[in-house]
Parts: sequence; structure tokens; C-alpha cells
Amino acid sequence: MPKRSQTLYLWVVAGLVVGGALGALSPAAGVAAKPVADAFIGLIRMLIGPIVYCTVVEGIGGARSAERLGRTGLRTLVYFELVSTVALLLGLLVGNLARPGAGIHARVDALDPSAVQNYAHKAEDLSVVGYLGHLVPTTALDAFTAQGDLLQVLVIGVLTGMGCARAGTAAEPFMRFVHSAGRVLFATIGLIMLAAPLGAGAAMAYTIGKFGVASLSNLAGFVALFYATCAVFVLAVLGPIAYLAGFSILRYLHYVRAELLTVLGTSSSEAVLAPLMDKLERLGCPRPTVALVVPAGYSFNLDGTNIYMTLATLFVAQALGVELSLVQQLTILAVAMLTSKGAAGVTGSGFVTLAATLAAVPSVPVAGLALIFGIDRFMSEARAMTNFIGNGVATLAIAALEGNLDRALLARELDPGQDR
Repeated sequence: MPKRSQTLYLWVVAGLVVGGALGALSPAAGVAAKPVADAFIGLIRMLIGPIVYCTVVEGIGGARSAERLGRTGLRTLVYFELVSTVALLLGLLVGNLARPGAGIHARVDALDPSAVQNYAHKAEDLSVVGYLGHLVPTTALDAFTAQGDLLQVLVIGVLTGMGCARAGTAAEPFMRFVHSAGRVLFATIGLIMLAAPLGAGAAMAYTIGKFGVASLSNLAGFVALFYATCAVFVLAVLGPIAYLAGFSILRYLHYVRAELLTVLGTSSSEAVLAPLMDKLERLGCPRPTVALVVPAGYSFNLDGTNIYMTLATLFVAQALGVELSLVQQLTILAVAMLTSKGAAGVTGSGFVTLAATLAAVPSVPVAGLALIFGIDRFMSEARAMTNFIGNGVATLAIAALEGNLDRALLARELDPGQDR
């Protein structure tokens, strides 16, 4: 396992380099590689629902104390809300200090709103009432379809796990089946991840071939600012949290470097959800904690998306010459705290939530999103990586707070002197 992890990291690096070169040298060939990238993501996504279900059922059904499990869930939700709010505030702070959109002097009548109309329509479904209506699937199987919502799978898994805990010994055959199914699914994901270099490379080739490096030129400053802001959040916010939990954020990043590169190439943190859960258990997090925090985090703890929403909103407003008052900015903050929780399972979630947030400020037309539509793909990579890192740190922090983190195992796994 250690040797394979190191080899996979090097192959993913090679895949990204080759893919980027292909997209730059032959844009047509890069665009043609999209089906390969889609196939890789599709293979991963088809197993995410069953893996989350098995992990959650096994974790909750095998928990010794329902009271302890409830306390873990409450602490997790409080942690998510606090850290998400810090991410939103950081985006507002950087947007006000750096003013990335000032001086662009864009005009609404010169923009093409058709490019963002589809996202604006999807944003209408992110109302609190509308989203709660999607929380429970029509049938249990609906949650596991391609259009299913990970949060729906989590709900079904939690209920089934609680049912198993309540049934006692009668649930043992079912629990053994879930455990075996989970091991098989994780082994299957391991096989699919062997294709990560090809999938990530194809995705990178498509991105460069489709949008071109030249598309970054006009708005390169904003893209760089967003990446820098995400880096500041990881080091200055998640770093101290990691320190308090008893580990170094830099060593953790080194530990999950192969997964980070896969996220970079595919622009999807879902692609490495299963490997993340596996590595967190190897780091000493108990299965019930991993089962609760990671799937919930993919719905409620989207730090990179939060930073993007507030920073991009200010960028669009400034580019259009709209000065937002303190009250309007606080309104954006309040709305973003809700819309960021409603994007789980929505295609193009970062852009959709941004459209939903802008709709709360009538003085900033949603058509202004056309300003950043062309570069959103490049920023989605930073969003996905920050979301991925945030959920890993959250799980370790909650485990440390609960007092059930195996610190000896954590230190041994993160020791850079040991092979993995």
C-alpha cells in the first residue's frame, strides 16, 4: 500500500503534465479527451453513494453509545458552521481590501447573459424550503442514482444505522453483509484509482484545450487572488485547527498529496471521497467519526466554495461599478450561509450558489456572472482542493475533540521519514 501510494502520486503528476501539454499544443486533441475524463469521474461517482451508505451504517450501527454519537454530530455541525462563516468572512475581507474588480468598468448591456441563464435557473432551486423538499428521496433507490444527492444517502444511512443499533443482535447478519460490501467497494475504488493519472490528465487536457491559457490573461489577477486566499485559509485557519488537534497541516497535505493532485486534475473533490475516508481511518480516526463527518462535510463544509461566493460577488459588483454597503454585504453573508448548504449534488455547484447569492442583492445583476464564466473552470480546482482539505482536517479535529483520535498512529503515519 505505501509503495503504491507513492507510485500513484508520481503517475498523477506525469498525467497532469502530459495532459496540460496536450491541451496547450493541440487544443482539439485536448477537447477530444473529455470523454476519458468523464468516464473516470463517472466510475467514481457510481460507487460514492453505496460506499457512503455502507460506511455510515457500519459506523452508526456499530457505535456503542448513541449519546456519544449524538454529541459527535452536534459538535460536527457547530464546527462546520463556525469554519464556514470564517471562510465567508475571509472572502469579504479580501474582496474589500484587494478590490479585484475595481477599474474594470464593465457594462451590463455589453455582457452576454445567455451563458449564465442555466445556472440562474438552477439557483432558484436552492431556497431553503425547496432544498428541504429534496432531502428525502422518493424511494430509497433514488438516492443512489446518477442524479441522487449525497445528503439523501447520508439520511438513509443514518436511519438504517440507528435501526441496526436498535435491533441489536437481530441486525448482526445485515451488519456483516454491510461490512463485507464496504470492503469490496473500497477495493473496487482502489482499482479505479489506478486510472487516476489517465483521468486527471484527460481532464487537464480538456480544460486547457477548451478554455486555453490565454483566457486567463484578462482576469489572471482575480484568479491568482482567489488561489492565494484559499492558501491563506488553509494555512492561517485550518493550520491552527490542525495544530490544536495535534498534527501539522503541512505534513497532512504531504500525506494526501496524491489525492490533492487528482482533485486538481478533475476539479472534483468527490473523485477522492472514498480514498479520503480510508486514509483518515489509517490516521487514527474511528470509523463512526469518519462515517459521520466526511459525508456531512461534502454537503455542509464547503470552505473553498464559501470563499468563492463572497469574493466573487464583490468582484462582480466592483467590476460593474456597484458599491455595496455594509448592510448589503452582511445580507450576502447571511444568504451565502444558506445557499452554500444547498449545493450538494448540484452540477456546477460553485457557480450555482454564486448565482443564488447574487440574486439576494438586486443592485448586482446576475448577468454580471458572465464576467467570470470563462475562468470559473480554473477556479473550481482551487474550490475543490480547499473543500477536500477542509473536510479532512474537520474529521481529525472532531476525533481529537471527542478524545478518540489515535495520536500514536497519527504521528506514525504523518512522520515524513516513513514510507507510505
